[in-house]
Amino acid sequence: MVKKSPLFVFVITAALTATSCTCQEEKTAEPVELAALNPQPVDYQAREKTNSDVSNSRETAITRAVAEVSDAVCGINVTQIREYRRPYFEDPFFRFFFPERIPRRAVKSLGSGFVISPDGYIVTNQHVVENAIEIVVVLPDGSTHQAEIIGEDRISDIALLKIDGDNHKYVKLGNSDDVIIGEWVIALGNPFGLFEINAKPTVTVGVVSAVDRDFGKQENDRVYQDMIQTDAAINQGNSGGPLVNSLGEVIGMNTFIFTGGNSSGNIGLGFAIPINRIKRILRDLMKYGKVDRSWTTGIVVENIAPLVADYLGLPSTEGVIVTDVEADSPARQAGLQVGDVIVAVNGKHIRNQNDIWTVIENLDLKPGDEIRLDVLRGRKELVIRFRLKGLAKR
Repeated sequence: MVKKSPLFVFVITAALTATSCTCQEEKTAEPVELAALNPQPVDYQAREKTNSDVSNSRETAITRAVAEVSDAVCGINVTQIREYRRPYFEDPFFRFFFPERIPRRAVKSLGSGFVISPDGYIVTNQHVVENAIEIVVVLPDGSTHQAEIIGEDRISDIALLKIDGDNHKYVKLGNSDDVIIGEWVIALGNPFGLFEINAKPTVTVGVVSAVDRDFGKQENDRVYQDMIQTDAAINQGNSGGPLVNSLGEVIGMNTFIFTGGNSSGNIGLGFAIPINRIKRILRDLMKYGKVDRSWTTGIVVENIAPLVADYLGLPSTEGVIVTDVEADSPARQAGLQVGDVIVAVNGKHIRNQNDIWTVIENLDLKPGDEIRLDVLRGRKELVIRFRLKGLAKR
């Protein structure tokens, strides 16, 4: 009797097993393939429900806010006249003998804006449209419109434009006094002229990094105060675009960025003019085409001499002393008196007479704005508040 090797049995068994599997696959493969080729009835309700579930799962407060605002954001194409001064004309001697004819050029630039009313009023930065000879607004539907400047204010860097039409999509203006540090915000606009590629605003998302950032009066005479800081990416061309909260409300207008080193791009330090400040400026622009800053306090002040400080028992000569208050002025009605020492204006410390006017300039005050004075009267510390009175028109 011949004994079978265990290895032989294993090989036969494996071969039989493999053959069995192959046979089974061959029997079931054909029906599966044929079934896949047969048209199946479509359950349209099930498909619609699946699509709806997927869409709902992707929607957030951010996407809803973008959908609500984006149709009112526009690109602004501007042709400006700019002056170019040649370096050697900086020499006064050279300018005396060879008076310069300053060359001027037409330059194209880009910016952003947002529609605030159905009849086509648009808000943007004044530096976007400064010295413009032509302004073309591109809306998200791809349509282009010639725009005119209704009013502009260089100091606050705010401009109001107007295009034709009476059925435009427009934004909802929020309350910038209610901004929360750390809340989500969305910056929309036309960075690097991307509206020319696709007439839809670019969207970037970040948070409110800080509020009430005061930069005071700049070399170009602009005054930036109470600015909203955000890390939402803002780049060249975003100027004038809206900064929006997660409710779809405009809380500011993107205006400038800080850059680091040799970089000219965004590093997470963007700043927006708060919408409440814009609202106040827009009232004057709509009515007068400019902002009326002619006002008076009715107060006359002088620096404090050392002898006067000793006589009044003051700890130092810092501050200014009131030497006159007009009889019918809001300051007199609020209780300010001759001999009072003003040590702060709207929370800004005052050292001398130059300080008080610098602080007032940096605050960019207008008739009707409230002013707060921290005052020393003898040994008493007082707070006196009143509203600025506009000058009588002649």
